[in-house]
Amino acid sequence: MYQAVSYEKDDFYVTTDFKNIDIDAVCLLLSKSYWASSRPRDVIIKSLENSLCFSLFHKDKQIGFIRVITDCATFAYLCDVIIDENYRSNGLGKWFVECMFKHPDLQNLRRWCLITRDAQEFYKKFGFNSLSNPERYMEIFNG
Repeated sequence: MYQAVSYEKDDFYVTTDFKNIDIDAVCLLLSKSYWASSRPRDVIIKSLENSLCFSLFHKDKQIGFIRVITDCATFAYLCDVIIDENYRSNGLGKWFVECMFKHPDLQNLRRWCLITRDAQEFYKKFGFNSLSNPERYMEIFNG
């Protein structure tokens, strides 16, 4: 469905090849996040199967993950962005997100969105801003 691409930098690489996802590693990473700590494994797997997934590896170890929900034409929702805490603060996050934005299926989209509790300054570097018309935004949130 999505084009499989990969990017390399030193001993690190990013891939969107679904068969390379280490589901155990992704579940462990997400279990340490504030937004998905109680997400069941079967829900994680279903979400992976229905999204464009980016896996970040150091050699053969999966150390990061990004999930994008998109129609590949007009809209993308960036979610589940996480890097193993032992690999943070060295520029990998910035490079990982830059790789995601290069993906051919994510070009020329009209709108991107994301929700974050504490990473607004990080995402502003990529052009994200607070909602310009928050009164138009609506949601159903099932906790």
